[in-house]
Amino acid sequence: MNLLISDLGDRSITVPSNGIENFTNKIPIYRDIHLSIILLVLNVKPAMSPIVAQNVSSNNDSSTPYFQHSLELIAGEFSTATAPSSTLGQLLQHVGDTRKEATGDQTSVHELLVDISEPRPIPFVLSFNNLTYSVKVPRKMALPGFFRWSGGSAAADAAVVGNPLAAGDSYFTRTKMLLNDISGEARDGEILAVLGASGSGKSTLIDALANRIAKGSLKGNVTLNGETLESRMLKVISAYVMQDDLLFPMLTVEETLMFAAEFRLPRTLSKSKKKMRVQVLIDQLGLRNAAKTIIGDEGHRGVSGGERRRVSIGIDIIHDPIILFLDEPTSGLDSTSAFMVVKVLQRIAQSGSIVVMSIHQPSYRILGLLDRLIFLSRGQTVYSGSPTNLPLYFSEFGHPIPENENKTEFALDLIRELEGSPGGTKSLVEFNKSWQSMKHTRDSEPDQLGLSLKEAISASISRGKLVSGATNDINSSSMVPTFANPFWKEMVVLSKRSILNSKRMPGLFGIRLAAVLVTGSILATVFWQLDNSPKGVQERLGFFAFAMSTTYYTCADALPVFLQERYIFMRETAYNAYRRLSYVISNALVALPGLIFLSFAFAMATFWAVGLDGGLSGFLFYFLIMFASFWSGSSFVTFLSGVVPHVMLGYTIVVAILAYFLLFSGFFINRDRIPGYWIWFHYLSLVKYPYEAVLRNEFENPSKCLVRGIQIFDNSPLGEIPSAMKVRLLQSVSKSLGVRITRSTCMTTGLDILKQEGITDLSKWNCLLITVAWGFLFRILLYFSLLLGSKNKRS
Repeated sequence: MNLLISDLGDRSITVPSNGIENFTNKIPIYRDIHLSIILLVLNVKPAMSPIVAQNVSSNNDSSTPYFQHSLELIAGEFSTATAPSSTLGQLLQHVGDTRKEATGDQTSVHELLVDISEPRPIPFVLSFNNLTYSVKVPRKMALPGFFRWSGGSAAADAAVVGNPLAAGDSYFTRTKMLLNDISGEARDGEILAVLGASGSGKSTLIDALANRIAKGSLKGNVTLNGETLESRMLKVISAYVMQDDLLFPMLTVEETLMFAAEFRLPRTLSKSKKKMRVQVLIDQLGLRNAAKTIIGDEGHRGVSGGERRRVSIGIDIIHDPIILFLDEPTSGLDSTSAFMVVKVLQRIAQSGSIVVMSIHQPSYRILGLLDRLIFLSRGQTVYSGSPTNLPLYFSEFGHPIPENENKTEFALDLIRELEGSPGGTKSLVEFNKSWQSMKHTRDSEPDQLGLSLKEAISASISRGKLVSGATNDINSSSMVPTFANPFWKEMVVLSKRSILNSKRMPGLFGIRLAAVLVTGSILATVFWQLDNSPKGVQERLGFFAFAMSTTYYTCADALPVFLQERYIFMRETAYNAYRRLSYVISNALVALPGLIFLSFAFAMATFWAVGLDGGLSGFLFYFLIMFASFWSGSSFVTFLSGVVPHVMLGYTIVVAILAYFLLFSGFFINRDRIPGYWIWFHYLSLVKYPYEAVLRNEFENPSKCLVRGIQIFDNSPLGEIPSAMKVRLLQSVSKSLGVRITRSTCMTTGLDILKQEGITDLSKWNCLLITVAWGFLFRILLYFSLLLGSKNKRS
């Protein structure tokens, strides 16, 4: 009886039933405890193989609870189950039954192990041919010769003036070639590394392969198994790890990966299985000791640089993608951390993924982990092939690599030397082309893939790849879904993550609350218990204008908060971790409790201290309009942060626009006095509507008198004369008008104040609704700005 065993790598080995002891010497049992069980099942002789016994005993302490029970049943039950008719499937079934009996878990052994029923073919080959990409850059303008330093040669002047323009160039721009006819391939189970000096085109090539260059700008083609990849399909089956580690600083390693699992793994997968996937990934990434440590930032001590980089990789491979792109994953790391990162990438590749990475200068140890290399120089290929062929390649080129010297360092130094020579790297580029043609002639036999792209993806899904909710129905056009989770699930997870991160940084909200309370306390003490006099009316108007503008300026602190999340958002949405609409809505929902608390604190600090009118109902409306102001202000600032990517520029724009809003709100100049060509800005002012709302809440009571008798002279030059003289003047006015006016006669009511201020069009409830509507409008604009501005592609 011959048995087919997969060693959890890229190979399947056929072993005769009587040769199991020799076979165990070649199997790395430490890879999976379940493989030890299978080997034990197969080795049914009374004398257990010493290799098997050693590995079983060494793994027994850390094995799953059902392991020991399995051994007992296997020893007794399978001593009679070793007839030649017993198949490996039957043996696995017995192991599965034993496991279920011990643990109650219904997961079959076939789900825990790779499929060992047939040899695993090489299912994926990523090919790229004749990739060419250029950009327009500003041309340095040269002055005529008689304006330049006299040391310049006439020949140089003639070259500048008389040099004809290249095709596509203009007098102001020139074409810079970033990629020039690049070709190659990457296979699953291997790491393809792109090397070269800074500016050689490494990151550009990675972006081209990852579909991060706008369609139409990139010439050439990229195929997977000979079929062109659609953008939607590539987003789901691939992942892209940026050079910068974009992580939430206050989340632990385990929490960060768990939230990634919530986003990328389907809702149909149970919580326990998601946690199991995270724990397996933590072990795969070598992060077990740092699992409970926060990521950290400049102000909070967290994980090391190498661990942070591995967490960034883990986020993007949580769903076990088929293709993994990485932009200089070892940048900024020491040699040990860099080696550990690439070692992790090797394990990922060996699990059946295509790994394509750029790297600046790998060490000798890292070079031993790489399978294919592409050297670039100014956008051109100067070498493409295996690291083992480097000595032969450069030897035939006439520059043999000295013994005991790092191959890649020698190659990069030679390339830099050639780049500085008059002929550049043209000779090396031409030699590479001839080398590649000779190589293809020697290796003319085509690869026998035998699988179409859909069949390969389906086979990969059946082996556990793409656990982001894909189905293995190869006839379905939606074999790979756009998003792993429904809309509401994304909102819940986003809100939970944002709340957890905010709870661990209470200082941010504390500073904002302190600013609101300090401002409210200052206003309360400055405008303490205003009276119902003409001066009291003017002071009330000033208080309302300052209070409303303060609420908007306080919201400016939301600007850096979103800008910190902006690049995390772009990374996650670039590969459909969640919908942009889910992010916008969850961002608004998470902000609401804080805005409500701030509004209540400001209203409590000012309403009764200033002596505002309206009682309890007046306070409730005052609180509502404060909340509406905070809501619209926060939405406005968040929208601007989605449009303006820089903090200082954003602050400048926010402060300037809010100043314009206050200027045209109606406090400094009445609506009737605003010039017609500026009146449109009055209606766009966010401060106008809450300002008018609080004025109506304060002055719309017709029975409230604000100016009585001689108080009519208070805001005039006659305000300084004695009261007796004011009484006689009032009597004279009464006689002239034929109306009896006494010291207690009401001269001005609240409605008169509203008319004087030009507040006659909208009720206070309409102003409240419009203020709230502004907030919703800016959230909608934020969504479209993120939709259009976060494509994350080169033009």
